Amino acid sequence: MNEGIPVRAPAAVSADDTILPFEVAALDLRGRVARLGPAVDEILSGHDYPAPVAKLLGEAIVLGVLLGSALKFDGRFILQTQSDGPVYMLVVDFVTPDRVRACARFDRSRVREAIAAGAADADALLGRGHLAMTIDQGTHMSRYQGLVPLEGGGLEAAAHEYFLRSEQIPTRVRLAVAEEFRAGRSGHTHRWRAGGMLLQFLPQAAERMRGPDLDPGDAPAGTAPHALAEDDAWVEGRSLVATVEDLELIDPDLSAERLLYRLFHERGVRVFNSAGIRAQCSCSRHNVEAMLKSFSQDDRDHMVENGVISVTCEFCSRTYVFDPTEVASPV
Repeated sequence: MNEGIPVRAPAAVSADDTILPFEVAALDLRGRVARLGPAVDEILSGHDYPAPVAKLLGEAIVLGVLLGSALKFDGRFILQTQSDGPVYMLVVDFVTPDRVRACARFDRSRVREAIAAGAADADALLGRGHLAMTIDQGTHMSRYQGLVPLEGGGLEAAAHEYFLRSEQIPTRVRLAVAEEFRAGRSGHTHRWRAGGMLLQFLPQAAERMRGPDLDPGDAPAGTAPHALAEDDAWVEGRSLVATVEDLELIDPDLSAERLLYRLFHERGVRVFNSAGIRAQCSCSRHNVEAMLKSFSQDDRDHMVENGVISVTCEFCSRTYVFDPTEVASPV
């Protein structure tokens, strides 16, 4: 244990809707643990999503929060999938430092068929397509976007592929989402919970991060893939994270600090100040009005139903109703 670093027992109480950064200096590891309770429940319960769709979107929310919370500047991190599966689009919008919103688009009949066939896992629901991760630093800065194919294995596998190809940082991600049912005096209560962990190998010596060369895609048949032994510290770290069970990531009776202590107490783990996360949509009546006014008068005329124009936000399901005269073009 390093001198000057305060030593204390891990917190016993779990703190929901938080991101907890940590470091295992002995293994050159850094990471974050996400614990989401009311925030993810508010997002998922605000829509009529079938349970497998809600679970998949919950995983996307955790991944978006784990990655977006690492931004060191004011901006937003957008995670989006586009694929040919029953759930053909997921969108997570994280605005620094702590706001998240998300929604899913899906074919309800295809989802029902998948559930009936017992094939409603992430791979089957997503199908094949791509995962895009976009960092937006504002109107005066260029956007950065990374793309990774969705080829099976769900969002965890896609995240690993992204860091392997785009960032070239040894990374492991764990995601978990589940429904919690509790019995009370007023009957059973239901809520969504989610959690996740991101672990990265960041040694000071760059050569220790070297990985095998990626397949160029045009190597002659029979060419042996390039192999390179992994650093022992990273092997130990990713092996420990692989032992984490879904329940440990979402258990309200197991704090994130106690989970980290379980994993890394032999090596010593240091936690930093946690940061809060909240579900909050950026829509407003003013923004929707401005959006409607950007259309032509003819387009707005075609939006009128029963004498009004109604706009429902895909993220929060809030509906804004306008009299056509409110958004009419000035004479």
